[in-house]
Amino acid sequence: MNGDSKGFAHLTRTALFSGAALISLAVPGVAMAQAAQAATEENYGNEIVVTATKREQTLQDVPVAVSVTTAETIERAQIRDIKDLSSVVPSLRVSQLQSSANTNFFIRGFGNGANNAGIEPSVGLFIDGVYRSRSAAMIGDMPDVKRVEVLRGPQSTLFGKNASAGIISFVTAEPQFKLGGNVEATYGNYNALTLKGVVTGPLSESIAVSVAGGINKRDGYVKDLGSGVKENERDRWFVRGQLLFAPDNGLKIRLIGDYAKIDENCCAVVNLIPSSATGAILHPLVGGQVNTAAQKFKGVIYNNFASTNKVKNWGVSGQVDYDLGDVKLTSITSYRGVRAITNQDSDFTSGELLGRNFQDVDIKTFTQEFRVASDFDGPLNFLAGAFFFNEKIKQANQLQLGNDFRNYADLLIRGQSANLFTLTQVEQVLNGAATLIPSGTLGVPSPLTSYVGRSFADGSGMTEAYRLKDNSFSLFGQLDFEISDKLTLTAGLNYTHDKKTFSTNTVSDEFFSGLQLSTFVAPATQVLIAQTVGGLLGVPGGVASSTQVQQFAAGNPAGFAQVAAGATAAATKLYDLKALQFLPPFLNVPNTVESGKLSDGDLSYTLRLAYDATDNINLYLSYATGYKAASVNLSRDSRPIAADQSRIIAAGLNLPNLGYTSRFADPEDATVYEAGIKGNWGSASANIAVFQQSIKGFQSNIFTGLGFRLTNAGKQSTWGVEFEGSVKPVDALTLNLSATYLNPKYNNFLISAFGDLSGTRPAGVPPWSVTAGFEFRQPLGNDLLILRADYHYESPYVPVEGLPGFLVRNYVTDVIDPASIPVAIAAAQQFKRDVNELNASLTYAMDMGLELSVWGRNITNDRYIIQVFDSPAQSGSVSGYPSQPRTYGVSARYRF
Repeated sequence: MNGDSKGFAHLTRTALFSGAALISLAVPGVAMAQAAQAATEENYGNEIVVTATKREQTLQDVPVAVSVTTAETIERAQIRDIKDLSSVVPSLRVSQLQSSANTNFFIRGFGNGANNAGIEPSVGLFIDGVYRSRSAAMIGDMPDVKRVEVLRGPQSTLFGKNASAGIISFVTAEPQFKLGGNVEATYGNYNALTLKGVVTGPLSESIAVSVAGGINKRDGYVKDLGSGVKENERDRWFVRGQLLFAPDNGLKIRLIGDYAKIDENCCAVVNLIPSSATGAILHPLVGGQVNTAAQKFKGVIYNNFASTNKVKNWGVSGQVDYDLGDVKLTSITSYRGVRAITNQDSDFTSGELLGRNFQDVDIKTFTQEFRVASDFDGPLNFLAGAFFFNEKIKQANQLQLGNDFRNYADLLIRGQSANLFTLTQVEQVLNGAATLIPSGTLGVPSPLTSYVGRSFADGSGMTEAYRLKDNSFSLFGQLDFEISDKLTLTAGLNYTHDKKTFSTNTVSDEFFSGLQLSTFVAPATQVLIAQTVGGLLGVPGGVASSTQVQQFAAGNPAGFAQVAAGATAAATKLYDLKALQFLPPFLNVPNTVESGKLSDGDLSYTLRLAYDATDNINLYLSYATGYKAASVNLSRDSRPIAADQSRIIAAGLNLPNLGYTSRFADPEDATVYEAGIKGNWGSASANIAVFQQSIKGFQSNIFTGLGFRLTNAGKQSTWGVEFEGSVKPVDALTLNLSATYLNPKYNNFLISAFGDLSGTRPAGVPPWSVTAGFEFRQPLGNDLLILRADYHYESPYVPVEGLPGFLVRNYVTDVIDPASIPVAIAAAQQFKRDVNELNASLTYAMDMGLELSVWGRNITNDRYIIQVFDSPAQSGSVSGYPSQPRTYGVSARYRF
């Protein structure tokens, strides 16, 4: 047994004994209450019915680590979209970053995928059994949601696509054969207005329908003093219709269609640390402005123009169930589309440095699932199925420089060279050097047209186009064998195969980024010598001829040696300007070396023992593996992998400043050892899970300032403990506590952006996440007064491993200075994030169906920085996304 296994075994024993002791202490306190009272709500605590294993089971009986958020909790807590779920599910962390179309999901510290359409998420998202392949397929403010199930750990043997870290499953209410529904109106601060509702009823004895819809609007809570608009607003609406055909013969057909739209200004970025580059933006030659670090939570930013976030999300699905008694057949078919158009002032200042950062992503997906499940009285039951997935992605990007960038670059060059050069002087030197370099040399354009004035031109930049096709199929099955009345063995298998084809058509027309500066250094030295000697000799035009230089050297050897040394030192500084070449020429795919094709597959499996220790306590032990397919870097940072460098050069495909980093990332393979105990006594329940989870080849996606570096970590692992419990000490009061402890590390990560991170703690994972809450229900005649509150805590943690903008690269050797790596890591570590959020609501529910509520989220106005990153095009400057301030309002809901 290896060290990890021994540690896990010890942890398992400790947790199980601790859990048993905790539950045994809880039982006497609730047993008397249980005997004297019934639960106020139907299906309370572990009696809630879930479909986590694609069978209907109570939360107590399902031997899987799963958290359930009910419709009532969603209503009372004013959870408006999926990112609000973090406040009630500690093992889940959700963050929205650069646009309304991007949301990152993390379960137990594992997750990725939102920042790049080619990177599939590690956390699978399902709505009514339909896989949502990208977070842009956002979750609306659905009024007909029944519950949200969060399955923790690899779930690949039952879910056909990308469940290496976990699953988020939304379950909505089927149409009913009785007329009913609800409508809700909410008004809050920042002029927040939410209207939503659902109506359902029969069309005939066998056909029922439901129609749901809603709008969600809010003013922005951040004032953009540059463009004059408010940022971080809400402006979205949706409509959703369902039809249920359920004749009395075991057949059930459910058809769902939905359409949702977002058109809002998002997402505000504040400056956290200014640098000398930030000072150049404030110079009169640029005339830009940026918030001060003290204003990071003051709701003030500066941009040139309002951002664009237009997202359309639509789809249709059909589920057919046929119950044959002992066997049930299920088919789920879906076709979905997502179109996200975004544009952003990505320098996040009022200086027009980056005039456009535009993206148009169009995603179409088709899925088909077939499965058959048994319900025998005997000891053996099975579930088997097949899943097919087809996805097509079309993406067009534009990154263009603004009309202030040339002046900005001039100021940076002056500062970097101690006023030795201006940008125009650099261009003049390069132009002269080009005449001394053989025609056709890589990265040396012909000097027939002067270099002067061509660098950093207004409107220059990159025009990008990407295509990705993905075909995937899965075959899965699971057997449950009752060894005895109390002991059940479960074994599951899933084989998944993915085939991806991708292509690019990306062009950079930024002149300076296409220059191979290393080629210019030697001839530039000659040019600078000629300029210096010409000045000393008073030559008309200021440039000495080669003959004049030779004569000067012969007549004044000491003086010429001084001139040559100064020219050499000055020319060498050209290397340092490579930092400004952030839009280099792009090698498109496919080419003669790179096929643009990826194909891989994997067999995942699950083994689990579930034991009913008593009528109230269930135990389980499980071992499971999971898989996520290879991901493709659909961004301007998509560069050939290092292994292809020699072949690309040999094929004549080399380009100026072509880096070799991250064209794609290999698949992820997940493993989890888990032990759990579940207790249910009607008026009290408690669940404990202890686990050792790891992912080999974890797909790391790090922001580098203007793009993302995609690479595989060797292995990332986490061991942890999760607790969820609730108790009703009296009939009117429910107390809840959920807590997650995580201890992650990079077991092996040799090639990160910050060197070897093996043995270190991954960023973005809080050691502790805790949610504590209560609900008090006081009858008032036939009416009901409901007071609810929850407190969510995340202990301090570093949001990113480091900040690449603080790395120092030797551009002569093209190697990062090792001494700068600790500096880049320390720069990030000063921005520790911790969360202390208090949410509460008070509801008066009348017997006639009307409910009136007053509510608040983040009542204490706890503010923190969600994520930090290098400010684009501003070396040494740091920016970040601020969290949402206090929100509050009133709601009215009517049920009929």
